[in-house]
Amino acid sequence: MQIWVDADACPSVIKEILFRAADRLQIAVILVANKLLRVPPSRFVKAIQVTAGFDVADREIVRMLQLGDLVITADIPLAADVLEKGGHALNPRGEFYTKDNIQQHLTMRNFMDELRSSGVETGGPAAFSHNDRHLFAAQLDRFLQKSRIR
Repeated sequence: MQIWVDADACPSVIKEILFRAADRLQIAVILVANKLLRVPPSRFVKAIQVTAGFDVADREIVRMLQLGDLVITADIPLAADVLEKGGHALNPRGEFYTKDNIQQHLTMRNFMDELRSSGVETGGPAAFSHNDRHLFAAQLDRFLQKSRIR
């Protein structure tokens, strides 16, 4: 199993948690982004830079994803593609996207897009909090523990 990171918008604190997990558990963490990323010197952490463009990083993640891999993303359409390909998707706030909840997330995303395109100010997501970081770390640890038992 590998961990793929949709890294363009991933908070730095989440990347740091992933870097520590990669070394501690000796698991590959691959960051995919449109820009050059700095990663710590580690044989378990790698960054891939893709060309600029809409969803280029997302398509590359889905292309390289293997059954059972974990993808860290807040991008709901990417999460849906990951689930369809047999992967797992966790957002940086610590919520897993699942076959049971992905349609609800897609519907809400599309609704908010329609509101914004009609001129309604919807605001953005809440600021990333200390609690979000802890929830992410706990979910990641739980997932990785289960994965190692299998």
